[in-house]
Amino acid sequence: MKAAVYQGQGRVVLDERPRPTPRDDEVLVKVFAASICGTDLKVLRGGHFRVGPNETRVLGHELAGEIVEVGKHVAHWKTGQRVSVVPNIGCGHCEMCRKGLNNMCPDYDAFGISIDGGFQQYMIVTAEAIYGGNLIEIPASMSFEEASLVEPLSCCVNAWKDLAVTPEDRVLVLGTGPIAGLFLQLAKAYGARQVIVVGRRAERLAEIAPLGATDLVDSSKVDVVDEVMRLTGNRGVDVALTCAPAPELQSQGLACLARLGRMNFFSGLNKGTRVDLDSNKVHYWGLKLLGSTGSSVSDYARALQLVETGKIKVSEVVTHRFGMNDAVAAFDHALSGKGMKTIIYPQEDSLR
Repeated sequence: MKAAVYQGQGRVVLDERPRPTPRDDEVLVKVFAASICGTDLKVLRGGHFRVGPNETRVLGHELAGEIVEVGKHVAHWKTGQRVSVVPNIGCGHCEMCRKGLNNMCPDYDAFGISIDGGFQQYMIVTAEAIYGGNLIEIPASMSFEEASLVEPLSCCVNAWKDLAVTPEDRVLVLGTGPIAGLFLQLAKAYGARQVIVVGRRAERLAEIAPLGATDLVDSSKVDVVDEVMRLTGNRGVDVALTCAPAPELQSQGLACLARLGRMNFFSGLNKGTRVDLDSNKVHYWGLKLLGSTGSSVSDYARALQLVETGKIKVSEVVTHRFGMNDAVAAFDHALSGKGMKTIIYPQEDSLR
């Protein structure tokens, strides 16, 4: 089988490997769609503490496929079932896992990080993932592409659930990537009265606007805080989300919050980066500053329902699709920053 293999910083190669054989307590999934995440690109650019300097890894944690082989000790799963996975596998016994927060486990494993992921034609789903509830059946009405995008949406759902967005709220989305596009759709689905998007490239702003933006702010041409205040009648926004790993976005988002505003620092920054915080504003204006990372199995279930019912149309953030023979080109394209979401179809030779 073919696999796109990470071989150290800045290097992905298309490799030929034997098709894996599942153990008695594992299943084998034929992967039909796998999307490239910002985390994949972050690993490619700078490595990952869970991947040793001499290790190789098949990246990819946003994926969907079909079970083609089942270990003899596996119950409740059978060949032919269409599935996706929740990537973070908790240890199962720590405080976070006992609360159902597999994404917060300090000793987690993850597909595409510590375990080979979805940028290959066949992928093993481990016993730990099966027992942890990380293997998810997808509805017959849902395409493999849509199912592969439930994972990034589930991360957005994790962030969104604590922001308490209502139809009276004004929402600020800082960034123009696929995560920003998903947050725009969530804001629209929840009926937010105003959704402002900030970006620094006019073409990306134009690309993302149809997903739910009411106002666009080009940060290369105007002062972000001044423009947001103008657009909100000098009131500010009720909710802000940072959807790109830039420190200035965090400062801008905080400056744009209205009284009782809520903010989620969705995109992480490089280790050691510090951002100045106006704690007086937080204190006197009653602000809530929140963080989130990944998603739990329950977050994933909620996201799956949003896609199944058509409330969120995840494929609208996809701009480029590649077959397996062009997997390296897919990574090059994603690294270029052009377009939004890039999908690899492992069972197709080429889609270009």
